[in-house]
Amino acid sequence: MSAPADGQPVVPVLVTERLILRAFRSDDLDAYAAMVADPAAVRFLGTGEALDRAGAWLQMALFAGHWALRGYGLWAAQDKRSGALVGRVGLWNPEGWPGLEVGWMLAPAFWGRGYATEGARAALDFAFARLAVDDVISVIDADNAASIRVAERLGEAFVRSLTLQGRKVAVYGVSRDQYRAAARARA
Repeated sequence: MSAPADGQPVVPVLVTERLILRAFRSDDLDAYAAMVADPAAVRFLGTGEALDRAGAWLQMALFAGHWALRGYGLWAAQDKRSGALVGRVGLWNPEGWPGLEVGWMLAPAFWGRGYATEGARAALDFAFARLAVDDVISVIDADNAASIRVAERLGEAFVRSLTLQGRKVAVYGVSRDQYRAAARARA
């Protein structure tokens, strides 16, 4: 990842058919705070507890810090047509994590439209082509059937169960070769 003269990482913008994946900005706070305050949106993430506005701000700052420390991270997912912030999608690997993860979270108003799969494919393309990693995982709450379906649409397969931060999770994964073979099959 390149950095300008001030040393801050340049977060690349990825564009899909319907989404713009970009760095979080301070003007995303209202929409992001509304999303992470929604109990349905956060039910399967972290502690499962909704965040207040200050917590939303801290989480956005955490994402910026992840980009600075790792050279990759989570993007704000914006609908191309409306400009609405639909959620977040991207790559996550904090200290102690079981591997490089592709993850997603959408505001409930945007569920069921294929945005998670579309954004996660762009993140996987980035991981395999630009970062040249060999494999990527998704860490999913064992009860989150919708996210398990997204992982499977991405070509990920169940790898193992584990307890992470006090929650039982299922780890799904895909290798670069498996992902590319699935992409060729879709074409």
